[in-house]
Amino acid sequence: MDAERNAAKGPQPREGKATHMEGPDLESVIERAQGHDAEALAEIYRLYARRVFGLCRYMLDSRESAEDATSEVFLKLQRSIESYDGSIPFHKWLLHVAGNQCIDALRHRKRGRQLFVEVEEDVAVLEAANPEPSPLGAVLSKEDRTQVRDAIARLPENYRVPLVLRYYGELSYDEIAQQLGVQKNYVAALLFRAKQELRRRLGHRSL
Repeated sequence: MDAERNAAKGPQPREGKATHMEGPDLESVIERAQGHDAEALAEIYRLYARRVFGLCRYMLDSRESAEDATSEVFLKLQRSIESYDGSIPFHKWLLHVAGNQCIDALRHRKRGRQLFVEVEEDVAVLEAANPEPSPLGAVLSKEDRTQVRDAIARLPENYRVPLVLRYYGELSYDEIAQQLGVQKNYVAALLFRAKQELRRRLGHRSL
């Protein structure tokens, strides 16, 4: 646990994708981590901390908040990794855990007030008819993220959070609905509105 705590509390990485590892090597590391092997947990931190921090940085409103959330994710990982069953890619499962951590942080700030506002169902139908990722995914994956990140940071939370979960966290509409505690149609509507607003801020007609 000390090795994991030291890694989680150490200098936070910049945003980015996880270091590449897959197949038997990754499976071995995960199995060791599930057996509470401190070196394996530290290796998972090295592989995925940048990606987790990137998600937290988009979802939260400051670098400091993202650093705190990233630390919490990896401090809790020793316990939560036991529930990973391999049914989905590990990076996606870990981003799901990170998304929950950020949502909990945002809800804690609200102290009982509603975080995610449900919108009109007719808008949801329009968005649900075309659920494939838009060019926004490519915009979010560019090396120079400053303009996009700043625009996303200025979005209302009920737009920003589902947008990031969809295009950075790679979650489906159903998974986002489960995390946010709203209906799938409302997720589609929130994404539709979020993309409209982000398009306006960035001047990207094709988003």
